[in-house]
Amino acid sequence: MRVAIFDFDGTLYAEETFKLMMNHLKEHPIYKSTYKRFYRSIVPPYLANKLKLYPDAKMKERSMQLYLHAFEGITESEMNAYFDEFKDKMHDDFNKEVVARLKRHQADNIHILLVSGAYTQFLQRVTRDFTFNQIIGTDILYKENIVDIRTPIQHVNGARKTENILKVLEGQQIDWKNSYAYGDSYSDMPVLELVGNPVAVKPEEKLRTVAKERGWDII
Repeated sequence: MRVAIFDFDGTLYAEETFKLMMNHLKEHPIYKSTYKRFYRSIVPPYLANKLKLYPDAKMKERSMQLYLHAFEGITESEMNAYFDEFKDKMHDDFNKEVVARLKRHQADNIHILLVSGAYTQFLQRVTRDFTFNQIIGTDILYKENIVDIRTPIQHVNGARKTENILKVLEGQQIDWKNSYAYGDSYSDMPVLELVGNPVAVKPEEKLRTVAKERGWDII
């Protein structure tokens, strides 16, 4: 079985979803009252990250944990309704060339995975126009159907992406040499190196350098 693995932010979707989510919360008619508290809470880790005292991966994980605090007491169906509101906003910002590649792989009966650090629940709502065999993201935890803001989330980033990919494909005979992976960031390297056909999508400088050195496809 061949697979095609797609990153989301900066790859399938051309923009950064967390910035979009911050703005959406800030302007939301129901939840905007929680925005200032959320913003104040992310300033210390953000400043520490800028001073190189707090790693990028930890900063992202902490930010996503704190974002959920805005939804204390909210049910899973209410979270679904919130994420549904993003779909129309994001419609025009999908990378058309990457979408075309995805559809081509589907026509070739390749097993498609979407792998992202974004919330799984969010990904499921905003990609309903696409078909994936599996979506791997950062799970929002619930306790008695209410958002659990106290249990730490497991942000899917870097090595965790690879771990999750191998876990969901466990027991399958994968033709890695003839498989594909798409990413925009150097942190996607562990996933890109899994396959014989890595594709760098509008890559950041460090990834672009590696892609050129190794002769990888660049979109």
